[in-house]
Amino acid sequence: MARSITVAALQLAAHDRGDFRSGLERALDAARLASRKADLIVLPEATFPAYVLGKAPLAAHETQDAIEGLRAIARDTGTVIVAGAAVMRDGRAHNAALVIDADGSLAGHADKLFLWHFDRQWFESGQRLAPIKTKIGVLGVLICADGRLPTISRALVDRGAEVLVMPTAWVTSGRNPEALENVQADLLARVRAHENRVPFIAANKCGSELDMVAYCGKSQIVDGAGEIVALAGEREPETLQASITFGAGRPTRVAPIHLPVRQSRASAPLRLAIAYEPLPNDIDDRLDLLDDAFALSSADPARRELLDQTIPLASLVDETVLDPGGLVPYRRAGYVLFSWTTAVGQPWLERIARARAIELRVYLVVFDRSAQRAFAIDPDGTIVAGTFGEYRLASFTFDPRKTGETLVAPGTDVAEGLDRIEAIIANV
Repeated sequence: MARSITVAALQLAAHDRGDFRSGLERALDAARLASRKADLIVLPEATFPAYVLGKAPLAAHETQDAIEGLRAIARDTGTVIVAGAAVMRDGRAHNAALVIDADGSLAGHADKLFLWHFDRQWFESGQRLAPIKTKIGVLGVLICADGRLPTISRALVDRGAEVLVMPTAWVTSGRNPEALENVQADLLARVRAHENRVPFIAANKCGSELDMVAYCGKSQIVDGAGEIVALAGEREPETLQASITFGAGRPTRVAPIHLPVRQSRASAPLRLAIAYEPLPNDIDDRLDLLDDAFALSSADPARRELLDQTIPLASLVDETVLDPGGLVPYRRAGYVLFSWTTAVGQPWLERIARARAIELRVYLVVFDRSAQRAFAIDPDGTIVAGTFGEYRLASFTFDPRKTGETLVAPGTDVAEGLDRIEAIIANV
C-alpha cells in the first residue's frame, strides 16, 4: 500500500577537518531545525569530521559528539536521521552512513562500497549490502560513488528498500565555473529512482575543502518516477523539504544469465555507420566513401553478425536495458558494443541510454522507433552521431581504448567494482 512521508535533504557548507567543531554546530543546528517538520532528514557524506581527512589518523572518539547530538535530536523530535561520518570500527576507518531511528537508537549503518580516488587512502571498502529497517520504513542507504554502479541500488531495492538515501560528496572539476557539473547530480540520481521505482534522496555539500576539493551542491529529492521534486542550488547551504511516496510502482527485472567470455578483435579505432531503416543496396560503396568498416541498422541481422565477429555486439530489448542489472552480465563477459531497438521514447530513452554507457564504459547504438532515428553514445555518455531528416546514414568512431578505460578516477575501476559487487550480492 502506498504511503507518504516528509523528507529533508540538508545541503551543508563544506568545512576542513581542522574546522570540525564549527562545522559540527552548523550541521546540528540545521538538523534540529529540519527535524521539526520532517520524518526523515539526510546529511552529506563525511559531514563529520570532514571528507578530506589528510594524514592525521582518525580517532575512535572523534565523531562521538556529533553522533550523540544527532541521537538527541532524533529522540526529541521522533525523526529518522541519516548522516555521513568517518568512523572507526574494529580498528579500521570507514566512510559510513549512520542511520539513527526515531527513538534515538542506531538502526544500522552502511559503509561506502565503491571507494572514490583518495577515499582509499583512509577508508576500508564496505563488505555488506543490505537495507536498514526504521520506524518510517526500510531505507536503502548508499554513499556517493556507490550510485555509479547500478547493481548496488538494484540489490538494495530487491532486498526490500522502499527509498534510496544517499549522503554524498558530489565533486566538480570546475570545467565550467558557471555550471558545476557532476554526472550523478545531473543524470544518474534520476535514473536510479526511475529504474527502481522508488524515491531517491541525496544530500550534498557546497563550497570546498582544503581549497582542493570542490562540491557541486545540487542536493535533490526525486520521486519514484525519476522526476525531481526539489533541487538545491550549486553554491549555498540549503535545506530541501518535500513529500515522497513509498510503494508507487514495480521495477523491471530480468532473469540472471551467464555468458561465455568474448574478446574484441578491434585493437584500433574503426568507423561504424548506423541507420534506422534497412541499409541501401549500395551500402558497401557508401561505406568505402565514408571510410567506414561496418554498417549497423535495425533491420539487417546479417550485418550485425558480421560486426559481432570483430566487436562483441549484444542486441537488446527494453526489458534488459530498463533493468539496472540487465547489461552487467554482458559487460563482465566482454561485450563493449550494444544495440537497443526501443519504443521507450524521450526523455527517458536518452537518459537511460546515456546512463548505461557511462556506468558500464560501453558504446550504445539506439534505434528509436518513436522518432524513427538511430543515434550512438560513447562511454562518456556523449551522443556522438545520429540520423535526422534526410540524413539517414550517420557515422561514428568506435574506439576500443575508451571501453578499456574503466578507471573513472585514480584507483577507482568500474570493471573491478562491478565484479566486487556481484561477489557481495552472491555471498548473501
